[in-house]
Amino acid sequence: MKMKTIGLIGGMSWESSDLYYQQLNRKIQQRCGGLHSAKVILNSVNFHDIEVLQRENRWDEAGQYLAQNAMQLVAAGADVIALCTNTMHKVAAQIEGAIDCPFVHIADATIQVIQQQKIQRVGLLGTAFTMQQDFYKGRLLAQGIDVLIPNSNDQVIVHEVIYQELCQGKIIASSKQQYLRIIQSMIEQGVEGVILGCTEIGLLIQQQNLNIPVFDTTQIHVDALVNFALSP
Repeated sequence: MKMKTIGLIGGMSWESSDLYYQQLNRKIQQRCGGLHSAKVILNSVNFHDIEVLQRENRWDEAGQYLAQNAMQLVAAGADVIALCTNTMHKVAAQIEGAIDCPFVHIADATIQVIQQQKIQRVGLLGTAFTMQQDFYKGRLLAQGIDVLIPNSNDQVIVHEVIYQELCQGKIIASSKQQYLRIIQSMIEQGVEGVILGCTEIGLLIQQQNLNIPVFDTTQIHVDALVNFALSP
């Protein structure tokens, strides 16, 4: 079997990058059987440095840095590049422009799954950058998917839980209840599904917690990468 090599830009946070590595290998084993595992090259950055660039609105610098990481992965033999974070897809164009191999965009993979379920209105949870800016929502809207985000107070809660808890490996029951309350509020406003638009949120919220479709972007991204790796 000829399997393509997946290049991951990770560490944003390493908690979710760990999920990528586990899920990629499990899904390859499920698909191929036996002792098969994923061919993965991981370039893991220091999230502290990235968070500073985010907070100081130095996105161009962040894009240049991640593009360099992508080029290193290609030089090491990666056949496809994936960015293991939703927020930093704000600089996806810089990464794509620096490499000559495919880049699997996490929002595009998520859109495909939403469209397969014929859902037209979704709630979006993520960092403040992802919820408020157009780099992510705009791709959904362009495909005819209406997007609802939490109110301003709830956005603060969602963002703080990501950075102060989930990215540091803290899973707190009261925060889960807050997230479920926020999602319920969006359900009452007509959303048909909810996007876990931060790769750490799946640590806190799972499909079994809700009676509407949950689009875990980490799982969806992994599925898209596995499909690519095993494609002819």
